[in-house]
Amino acid sequence: MEVRLERLSKSFGANAVLKALDLTFPERKFITLLGPSGCGKTTLLRLISGLERASSGSIHFGSERVDHLAPADRNIAMVFQSYALYPTMDVAANIGYGLKVRGVPTSERVDKVGAVAKVLEIAHLLARKPRALSGGQRQRVALGRAMVRKPDIFLMDEPLSNLDAKLRATMRGELKRFHLDLQTTSIYVTHDQLEAMTMSDLVAVMNEGVVQQFATPEEVYDRPVNLFVAGFIGSPPMNFCDVIVTEQAGRAALVLAGRSFPLPDHFNLSRLEEGRRLVLGIRPQDVVLAERDDPHAIPGSVWMVELIGSERLVEVEVAPKVRVCAEVKAEVRAVLDSPAAVAFNPAKIHLFDPKTGLALPRSDGPL
Repeated sequence: MEVRLERLSKSFGANAVLKALDLTFPERKFITLLGPSGCGKTTLLRLISGLERASSGSIHFGSERVDHLAPADRNIAMVFQSYALYPTMDVAANIGYGLKVRGVPTSERVDKVGAVAKVLEIAHLLARKPRALSGGQRQRVALGRAMVRKPDIFLMDEPLSNLDAKLRATMRGELKRFHLDLQTTSIYVTHDQLEAMTMSDLVAVMNEGVVQQFATPEEVYDRPVNLFVAGFIGSPPMNFCDVIVTEQAGRAALVLAGRSFPLPDHFNLSRLEEGRRLVLGIRPQDVVLAERDDPHAIPGSVWMVELIGSERLVEVEVAPKVRVCAEVKAEVRAVLDSPAAVAFNPAKIHLFDPKTGLALPRSDGPL
């Protein structure tokens, strides 16, 4: 079911947590609300569920306005970070509790609980209490309680945050599979960009109560609309450097650390006055270590070297307190304080206005 938010706002006293959001979540899509702590993503999920009331604006499920309805009347299911299982009930009772409250006959309830438990591979745990389960098993029970009701909208508030890294990686794939099996609209809250990028059809990047960008994971990564999105998405984070517009061989160019280099045609720099200051963004994966005599390379010295498995991060200081990080293969050797140089993949350069933070338009358009 489609979820539509119109001018939705929420304040706690003088603190505006959400600010006039206009968003439409398409039906049957996996949508992630991504952002740092305090950005308003959990508050938004609670408004959609009915656990909080909006200060202004409206919420629509399909053609029906629902912000006046109690949570029980919205046909939603929610999985919390804490799982919120009943400790005195066994797994079967936890999964089937919502059906029992709605008066579903015992035989039908047993059949539905058994079917969901089979899908989640916890049928052998139905007689156990939550305290006898591992974190991953409790996760599945919480999911089963939500799935058994066949909700129109499935809400998840950081359900993987209490799991270890290996189990979290496994559960990401399982959650995506459950979403496809349910054929429902799923809205997922996380501060973990890896979860957002690997699981989602659409990502809403939030900061300070505002949706900064709402797009596919690919577009958010490759076409960030502003400095916040560019810096928040990607690991290791994007490099940012102050640059100045100049002219080189009759075309617009940029100066960084005293070295100028031309820009590709996807930026119309002919409209930018010479001497204008911009912020250049480039991801470490798009930076290479180059020869110091390369005319398009920026010389410096190695500031930091960090091994991260099959890759190595090499940070080069190209000017006082101006450092550029390159992600290279682990076989590439770099010695601290040794001479080095970096060069950029020109097709992957981003430019931002330092005053507004907005990305400069590109002629190659969206993905």
